[in-house]
Amino acid sequence: MKSLRIYGAIILAMIFWSLSFIWFKMANENYKPLTIIFLRLLFAVIILSAYLFIKGEKNAIKKEDRKWFLLLAVFEPFLYFIGESNGLTYVTSTTGSVVISTIPAVVALAAWLFFGERLRLINYAGIILSFAGIIVFVVDGSGALSFNIKGLLLLGLAVFSAAGYNMTLGRLVGSYSPVFIVNVQNILGVLLFAPIFIITDFNNFFSSSHSFSSLLPVLELALFASCGAFILFGWSVKQIGVARVNPFTNVIPVFTAIFSFLILGNTLTIQNAAGMIIVISGIFLSQVNGRKKISGELPDLSGKTA
Repeated sequence: MKSLRIYGAIILAMIFWSLSFIWFKMANENYKPLTIIFLRLLFAVIILSAYLFIKGEKNAIKKEDRKWFLLLAVFEPFLYFIGESNGLTYVTSTTGSVVISTIPAVVALAAWLFFGERLRLINYAGIILSFAGIIVFVVDGSGALSFNIKGLLLLGLAVFSAAGYNMTLGRLVGSYSPVFIVNVQNILGVLLFAPIFIITDFNNFFSSSHSFSSLLPVLELALFASCGAFILFGWSVKQIGVARVNPFTNVIPVFTAIFSFLILGNTLTIQNAAGMIIVISGIFLSQVNGRKKISGELPDLSGKTA
């Protein structure tokens, strides 16, 4: 029963993050990337702060952890959202989700380099297979996969920022609740983004017309992607570890394509279906036998994508 809750939470987080690529595209029709980021974080802070207040949950940040919380926020949301949101203006939502899905491979390498954590051979094979499924999913009929180089570089910044986030969060996840960590990182994110927003987008934002329909995708990003998905993912990682949870991010492009079909009217092909099957098979293999560590008791890592 507990396993069902854990994997249910993981899948729900992946659904929220896959929808975030579509919600961003919808929000980008009315707002600039930096405005979307700032409003998304601001709304998320309001939601999570209200939740913590209602629950009466109080946490004090230990003096020795302050630098880690600051570094956490620099990696994500600051650098991550700069890379992801600006990168998505140059590529499609599905392509963006594919690039972001390389995070597990980067995280696994970083976990091995910095924490001595590794999976069994069959788990690595599953990660590779699931990534191969993504390639099958997105190549065109001629076997080509085209990228806008500027969009690729910006999304690459997001990928490496997510890896840094994973490494940093591993120092905090055992001492603070997932909701508290996410709220603090969002508060610091608002403070980091505020000067840039005021300088670049403030006048444009307040001189533009606004409606509920234009703000709705931003609210959805805040509630489901910046709050719900982070919390579900952080809780799941605390239960079974980042090395077993992160491979599930490879289903994000699959979910994104499905929702793009349902919401935006994009088409799905037999090749797309084959890619989905390969991705799911790879995820299954990535979960077999669990993980092992090279030496000693090392801290569990935590993290996110998208």
